[in-house]
Order: sequence, then structure tokens, then C-alpha cells
Amino acid sequence: MSESHKDQELGAIVDQPIEVEAHVKKGHPKGLWVLFGTEMWERFNFYGMRALLTLFLVNSLMMKEADVSIIYGAFLGLCYLTPMLGGFISDRFLGNRNCIILGGTLMALGQLCLFASASIFDSSLDTAKLLMWIALGIIIFGNGFFKPNISSMVGSLYPKQEKTKLDSAFTIFYMGINVGALLGQFICPFIGDVKDASTGVRDIHAFKWGFLAASIAMLLGTLTFFILKNKYVVTPEGRPIGGLPSKNEAADFEEGEAQKANFSTKSLVLSVIALVVLGAVFHFIFGQNFIYSFIYGSGITLAGLILSDTSLTKVETQRILVIYIVSFFVIFFWAAFEQAGSSLTFIADNQTDRSFLGTQIPPSMVQIFNGLFVVILAVPFSMLWDSLRKKNAEPISPMKQAFGLALIALSYFIIANNVKDLGNSGLLAVKWLILLYLIQTCGELCLSPIGLSLVGKLAPKRFASLLYGVFFLSNASGYALAGTLGSILPPTGDKFTKAETLGIDLQGVLDKTVTPTADQLKLLAENQIVYQYPSFAGVTIHNLYEFFMVFVVLCGVASIVLFAITPKLKKMMHGVR
Repeated sequence: MSESHKDQELGAIVDQPIEVEAHVKKGHPKGLWVLFGTEMWERFNFYGMRALLTLFLVNSLMMKEADVSIIYGAFLGLCYLTPMLGGFISDRFLGNRNCIILGGTLMALGQLCLFASASIFDSSLDTAKLLMWIALGIIIFGNGFFKPNISSMVGSLYPKQEKTKLDSAFTIFYMGINVGALLGQFICPFIGDVKDASTGVRDIHAFKWGFLAASIAMLLGTLTFFILKNKYVVTPEGRPIGGLPSKNEAADFEEGEAQKANFSTKSLVLSVIALVVLGAVFHFIFGQNFIYSFIYGSGITLAGLILSDTSLTKVETQRILVIYIVSFFVIFFWAAFEQAGSSLTFIADNQTDRSFLGTQIPPSMVQIFNGLFVVILAVPFSMLWDSLRKKNAEPISPMKQAFGLALIALSYFIIANNVKDLGNSGLLAVKWLILLYLIQTCGELCLSPIGLSLVGKLAPKRFASLLYGVFFLSNASGYALAGTLGSILPPTGDKFTKAETLGIDLQGVLDKTVTPTADQLKLLAENQIVYQYPSFAGVTIHNLYEFFMVFVVLCGVASIVLFAITPKLKKMMHGVR
């Protein structure tokens, strides 16, 4: 008997305890490993590109670091905003499978556009910048089709009796994400972020090879899914997962669960109005740019639209509210975590001694330790949750996420105290950045895969992809906030050294004890040197210590508040852990 027929037979008698137990002993379905491999190559593509992007914009396209941080935050934010659109199109029209193939193809094309941009910037800077914007736009939409759909398929691989295994499944799936990230953050910087060993001068033409490697990886991931999806990405009964919505069967839904969302015309119109009003509030009152305003407004609007569905029961509504509350706190985690691709990369490039095991690590490769630690720790964390579950001592998901926020606050507190006395010429030892990534990885494993699992367990199936879109919108808002926070990075040591070679006392200019001439201000601007202290929420940031303490306060307070409201959230989850 074929494996497909065997699964169908098990599905027919799944209510019999002895057969359920036999199925449980089979372990994780093979479809999980197909999704693992597909996501692995996609993350290679995305994180490999991410490691190089900000350095490429600064060094090849000649953009200012503060502007690049804003662009970086907007790009990542939109990458996690478009899953709302991709989830909607998947749920209503194309299905998960088609959206994954479409999204993967678009992202590979976008990376090829970045390759072209990095190939011609020295002969036509304006054309290279145009190609860069086109590339980022294509990647944004490709990611929107890909991301919510592959995550929402994981939960469908398991029968109802095995939903308790989702934390382990998503942690394994998350390890796939980080195996890809690890490979991408090693290979792309290795071939794309190259410096002369004797002079330390960066080869600004090498970035293109990193982007080309990212494109090839995305093609591999898309082909992996396309070839293996029909054989392995199936339900326990052997039916395809993620097909056209028109072919959904009643068996795909919980007993008594509505099979279709029911948004009224009035709700849709009010949502559009709310989006415009909220966007205007964030832009004109809070001073956010249009993209950030759209991201923040979209998250709130989508959340309200889902709650307007008339088919929602009281239990479903409360469970969805738990997703929203947890998603809000996730914003602060990602705002701190995603400094890896902007401010932490600039610090690694400009004010860090990167000597490690007898070699100099490229600044874009320092991020690799996050992926490395996830690969090492993902299985132990999965085993930890399983062990605690057997002892009936496992913390519920919001509690785990509070731990994650506390850990990221701790990581920034440690590094803040290690940069406190660096001054303008001291170098941070790379070991402190490695320790930061170790602690943040532990926090990430408490928060991110657990959050994906929580959505899978709490979301009504008819809203699965849309609610994954809401969860990713919290990431989008976090990345937008990360861009804002990254732009307040005060001048690093290299800026003071460069200003000195120009005959300018940058410290005096910043402290306003020296008045620069018009020519000096022009020189500073031409060399992308900020000559005013940045500020956030009315607080001036004078040095790296104060910069890092911003994240300590934000994540520390968020952790305490989430910890305090966890008992209330537990009641609203109605038995889901």
C-alpha cells in the first residue's frame, strides 16, 4: 500500500485511540522537511541579501547611514506588510501552493536586479539606484506572497490529536529558517563583502556576487517545493495542503467552524477610511514618513477588519485578541533585534575589533552568529518545551515571549556597559557582539517560533493566512521602528577620525563649543558625517551607551507588562497553551 493510501486509511479511523497513538509514534511528517528545505533556501536568499544591503547602499550607492537605516526599516517593514495582501489572495483565490511558487520566483528576480545594480553603479549611479528601488519593490511583493503561506501550511500537516506537537514542529521549522540564514550570512558576505588584507580597503564591486548567490538560492528553494509538494505536502489523510480555496473540504475545518470569512461591504469601506485616517495621524501628528505611517495604520486596520466578521464566536474573538496583544509586544522585540542589519553592522564596520580565531571577520558576517546559535540551540529548546510539557510545567506562549523580551533587554544592557568608556577612538571587542547575539538568540527562540505556533493554535482556519499576516504585520511595525531607532545612531569612531583628517573638530561641533564654517559643514555633508546629536522621543543621544540603553528600556518595560497580563491572556486562550 502506498504511503498516501496508508495516510488516508489512518484518517478514516483517526478517532480510534490505538490508531492515533500509532500515528503519533511516527514522529513529524515528511512534509515538514519539504517546507523546512523550501524555507531554508528562501532565508538564505533573504538573510544573505540583508547582510550586504546596508553596506552596499552606503559604500557603492553613496547614501548616508541615517538615511540607509530608514530605507532598511521601510524595506523590511514592507516585506512583512505585504503578507497581508499575499494571505488575502491566497485565502480567496490562488491558494498557498501557487502563492509560494509566485513569491519565490519574484524574489529570485529581485535579487537579479540587485546584482545588475551592483554591476553598473560606477558607470551610471542614477540607473543603479533606480534598479535598486525596482529590486527592493519586487522582493517586497515576492516575500508577501511567500511568507504567510508557507508558515500557515505547517499546522495542516498534523491531525487534530497532535496539535500539541506544533511548538516542536515550528521550532524545527524555525531551525530551517536559521540554517538558511546561517548559510546566507556566511556565503554572501564571504564573496560579496571583500576587503584588501593589507590596506583594509573594501572592494565595492564585489557586492554583486553576494546578490547573485542569493538569487540562485531562491531558485533552489522554489524548485524544491515545486517538485516535492504533491508527494509530501499533504494532510494526514493524504489530501493536498494549500490548494485552490475553491477545493477546500469540510474536513479541513474544525467541527462547527465557519468555512468562509464574512466581511460586509460596510466593514470594508470603514476599513479603508480607517486606514487613511490612521495613516494621516501617524504622518502628521507623530511625524512618521508615508511608508511607516502606512505600515502602522495597516496593522491596526486589518486587526479591526477581522474582528468585524459576523461569523466569529465569542471564544474565537477572545483567541484572536490574544494574537493581537502578543503581536503588539512583538513589535518591541523586532525593533531591537533588527538592529543587526543596520546600526550593529555599522558599529561592527566602524568601531569594532573584528579579530576572531586569528582572522578578521567581514563586518557583514558578524550577524552569522545569530544563525549559528539558532542551529545549535533550536533542538535543545524544543526538547526543553517537550520536557516541561510532560511535567505539566511548560509556560504558556505569552510567558515565553515575555522571557524573550527580557533576554533582549539584558543583551543590550551588557553591551551598553561595554561601550560606555570607549570614547571616540576605542574599539569594541567582537566577543561582546557575539555574546549579544547569543543572548538575543535565546530570546528569539522563546519568542518567534512560539509566536508562529500560537497563531497556528488560536486562529480560526478561515482566517489562518490573514492572522499570520497580522502576526507578520507586528514584525513590519517592529522593523519600521527599528529603522527609526537605527537612524539615531550617534557618530561612531570612524567619523571622528575622518573629520580630523579634514581638519575639523567633530566633537567640538557636536558639543557646540566649536562653530564650523560653511565650507566645513559642506565637507562633513559630502563625507556623510552627521554633525548634530540625534534624538528620540525628545531625548538627545550623545553616545553609544545612551543609544543601547534605549533598547534596554523599551524591551524591559514591554517584558514586565506582558508578564503581568499573562494570567488574563491565559483565560482568553480557553485551554490553548
